Amino acid sequence: MTEAPSKEIIPSGATTKPIVQVHDVSKIYRLREETVYALNKVSLTIYQGEYLSIMGPSGSGKSTLFNIVGALDNASEGYAQIGDIRLTHLTPRQLSHVRCNYIGYIFQAFNLIPSLTALRNVALPCIFMGVPPEEADKRAAEVLTQVGLGHRLDHTPGELSGGQQQRVAIARALINDPCIILADEPTANLDLQTGSDVIQILKNLSVERGVTIITATHDHKMLSQSDRVVRIREGQIEAIQNRDELEIEEGTIEFAH
Repeated sequence: MTEAPSKEIIPSGATTKPIVQVHDVSKIYRLREETVYALNKVSLTIYQGEYLSIMGPSGSGKSTLFNIVGALDNASEGYAQIGDIRLTHLTPRQLSHVRCNYIGYIFQAFNLIPSLTALRNVALPCIFMGVPPEEADKRAAEVLTQVGLGHRLDHTPGELSGGQQQRVAIARALINDPCIILADEPTANLDLQTGSDVIQILKNLSVERGVTIITATHDHKMLSQSDRVVRIREGQIEAIQNRDELEIEEGTIEFAH
């Protein structure tokens, strides 16, 4: 397996070092005599420490791009690469290694295990990596404290608010010190203030720890914190623009031409 990307800490903001490269990626589905392109020759470079938001209507290919970058799905054509690792043709075991060690996932629906406490939900990725349970619990407690839930370690998801559950999901994404966090509509199920808190946590990770944040979102507050915004439509990238090129107001987003 190719050498894994470095997880060095970057002092502040994005660097010029590519961490994710998507090259001419297509995802093709064949339905009887019809060929459907979920993605059609998409190319994109994302830099270490960057906060990148991807937006697009339902069916645009946004989730497909997310899944390919996150080593959850394979491209039909082209390739995605994380650091020096080209994901195409990796074995399931190798892909699992990439997911466990270098990518943290935050889902819109939280995806916590209802019967487990916050501590055990967060410790689970460490357990999968073979970390002894006592050490995994120690790490989980530290990360939960970092996201403001040090007093909720023994609470199950049903005993937590939506915002607290999302913080548990963020802690779980951070437990293995990933260089990339993929966040799929992370504020969609949260109230205004809680959503703002989650956005600030992600922004701080990008600026202070050099973690690359890739988020699919339509939340204007999240877009306003992004370094760049990618707009995707009908399986192709329609625009990539820096935050200062956008005019974001409640209900509208204007892209410069």
